[in-house]
Parts: sequence; structure tokens; C-alpha cells
Amino acid sequence: MTLVMGIVNVTPDSFSDGGRYLDPAAAIAHGRALHAAGAAFLDVGGESTRPGAERIDPAEERDRVLPVVAALADAGAVVSIDTMNAATATAAVEAGARIVNDVSGGLADPDMLPAVAASGADVVLQHWRGHSDDMYARAEYADVATELVGELGERLRAAAAAGISPDRVILDPGIGFGKRGAQNWRALQGLDRIVAIGPRVLVGTSRKRFLAEALGEGADEARRDLATAVTSVLAAQAGAWAVRVHDVGATRDALAIARAWERGGA
Repeated sequence: MTLVMGIVNVTPDSFSDGGRYLDPAAAIAHGRALHAAGAAFLDVGGESTRPGAERIDPAEERDRVLPVVAALADAGAVVSIDTMNAATATAAVEAGARIVNDVSGGLADPDMLPAVAASGADVVLQHWRGHSDDMYARAEYADVATELVGELGERLRAAAAAGISPDRVILDPGIGFGKRGAQNWRALQGLDRIVAIGPRVLVGTSRKRFLAEALGEGADEARRDLATAVTSVLAAQAGAWAVRVHDVGATRDALAIARAWERGGA
């Protein structure tokens, strides 16, 4: 059964809900609501990775996320920390996080993989070709799926060299990161090849620009959430272990209907 990871952005500038949950109390309440809606994991992030976003000081990142991580972990949620900074990852695990979600796959901070290895946490290694301010400069592929398989395999080997066993690794194709429009669809078409690498696979399409481009003019948040639910079902059918979304309830409903279809009934 494909699991659902709920997004808790403790940021002023995330592309979809920036500023909505910057206040810790609002972020905690939102996380609790996502947990109640059925999120198996809550992914707490304090730095936006939208295209063009500027980096923030890691100390500011920790100030944003640590109270939220601690409160949600105390409430019984399985918390993931969305960070590219080893010091933030370590502090968040100490505060109760059980997964480190590094969108750079351990490339942005050379201390990240050793820090995760020492922490005992699981780690999401995402496909990545550069920071938000220039990620599209490297969006050149001869064959997207083949190159993703190769580059994610390199990250898996780097994790093993740092002392992180494959059973602690989750791979993410990095939809929207260093990939333009149709490149994202080709990456998703090759998802079964990424699943075949071996570790669990997390897929995050939620509300991203390539969905709006496919929907056409007037693709508001509600329409993007519907498109997210559809792509989440397709990712599940391709073998994804989990999907990362803003609207947990709609995605869980879509996955439940797909399972009923496959079984021939509820």
C-alpha cells in the first residue's frame, strides 16, 4: 500500500503555501490536521526550494523547524525533516524526526551523509542537479529516465560508503527539480525503472508547475490538487512506496478508490 507524506512548509516563500504556516503554532496545527487526515509521515521544511529561491542561514532554518518537529513528534506523528543542512538534520533527529529528506541527495552539504549515518535516521535521497537559483541550467538530458537511474544509483552508493545501508534509503526522482515541463512526464514514465533500483521510492508532484501546464489556463490550487491525486495513483501503480502531497485527504481517497478498483471491491 502506497503511503502518504504530508507537507508542512514553515516558510514565507514556498511556491504553493508560503507564509501560511510560518508561525510555529499554525504549522503545528496544520501538521496535526494532516496527521488526523491520514498522513503516515509529516515532512517539515524551513527553507523553500522553489525555483529561484534564495538560501537562508541554517540557524534561521533550525529556529523555524525545531519547535514544529518536536511538537509533532510528541503528538505521535512520524516526522521527516526537509533540509539540505547536516546540522539541521542532526538537530531535528534529536528533536524527534525519524527521516531526513535531503532534496540534494547529500550533494549540497558534504557532512550530510555522515551525519545521517550517525543519527540512525532513514534518508530520502532526491535527484538533484543544483540549487534553486540555477537548477534549470542543468536541465539537459539525452534520456531522462536512464540518467535518473544512473545518478540515483550514484547517490545510493555514496550513502553506502558513508555507512547508510540500503534499507535506510528512500529514493526520489526529484520531479520539478532540474527538469522542465515534459522532462517531468518522461521521468514519471520511467518510474518503474527507478523502483527497480531496490530502495523505497518517494514521489512528489504536488501542485507543481508541470501539472498546471498540462491543465492549461486557470489551473488553481483545487485543480492542481486533483491532478496531484491522479499522478499519485499512477505513481502508486508504478510501485512508489509513498507520495508527498499538500492535500492528504484527497490523495488518500484517490488511492483508496484505485485499490478498490484493483481488488474488485472495497
